[in-house]
Amino acid sequence: MKKRFSEEQIIGFLKEADSGLPVVELCRKHGFSDASYYKWKAKYGGMEVSEAKRLKALEDENGKLKRLLADALLDNAALKDVVSRKLVSPQQKREAVAVLKADWQLSERRCCGLMNISTSVLRYQARGDDNGALTERITALAGQRRRFGYRRIHVLLLREGWMINVKRVYRLYCKAALGVRRRLRKRIGMTERLPLLLPDQANRAWSMDFVHDRLADGRRIRCLNIVDDFTKESVAIEVDTSISGLRVGRVLDKVAQGRPLPTMIRVDHGPEFTSLALDAWAAERGVRLAFTQPGKPTQNAYIESFNGRFRDECLNDHWFSTLHEARYRIEAWRQDYNSMRPHSALNYATPAEFAAQQVY
Repeated sequence: MKKRFSEEQIIGFLKEADSGLPVVELCRKHGFSDASYYKWKAKYGGMEVSEAKRLKALEDENGKLKRLLADALLDNAALKDVVSRKLVSPQQKREAVAVLKADWQLSERRCCGLMNISTSVLRYQARGDDNGALTERITALAGQRRRFGYRRIHVLLLREGWMINVKRVYRLYCKAALGVRRRLRKRIGMTERLPLLLPDQANRAWSMDFVHDRLADGRRIRCLNIVDDFTKESVAIEVDTSISGLRVGRVLDKVAQGRPLPTMIRVDHGPEFTSLALDAWAAERGVRLAFTQPGKPTQNAYIESFNGRFRDECLNDHWFSTLHEARYRIEAWRQDYNSMRPHSALNYATPAEFAAQQVY
């Protein structure tokens, strides 16, 4: 409430009384009661104007501190009433704000400050989930491609015409609990690793290696994998119970009927690759066999990476009862790998798509 007289005026009245003016005449002159005069005298008697202003400032500051303390005590009591545990989710904070507004009669903005939540988050109205069809399709693709992660599934969805980004696929993929469990890898020692030189065109350098597996009856089978280092194509996968160096040459001649032979094939020191039969075949065809150092599979990293995908997505995913079934399923997987499976090293294009853009 605004006072009728300021501190300067009140001190002036007191000085007039000190100069000899009777209190009755002073009260009649300025229009206030004698009770007010004596109250002012008790408070401002003997003070100057500057001292009165300083006293007024101290009173105002004291009033503000009292209000702040009262507000802090009120906030503390309100928080103790609603916070029984740590509130993390926005929905929990919304419920706490509603309790504060109803029980403590606090403003919405003040409640939001106490709960550390913005008013826009408080007033947000969730929209209905319209991702049912997309989630169903993601689940179907994950069931068909059990070792595909959300990135490759996103590429498959784009091919089907779904105009969505990878973050949305990731959110729905995680919500449906479709995450692929990573299989443990053998820890490699701390040795110097030299990067492989990537060829600059297709059919310049291939890699070969063997992968072993067993049939349902326990018989052992061998798979000869041949990969183009540049296009990442699976050139051929030969499956049999045993494959000699002469057989490797015949497989390569069969491949040569559909595409040119490379100038170099990178292999390890397996007996099939070091045999006289394969050496004679390479000399006759003008193909150089590049041998890796013994015990260093990283020098043939392209075929080793392919072998890992082959075992993870094909061999570990099927139980072959016969050799004929193994050949059929492995060849079907090879065709799918070349023409359907997105390859991360090719910007998620398929090896066949990437190879079609190259000039042989």
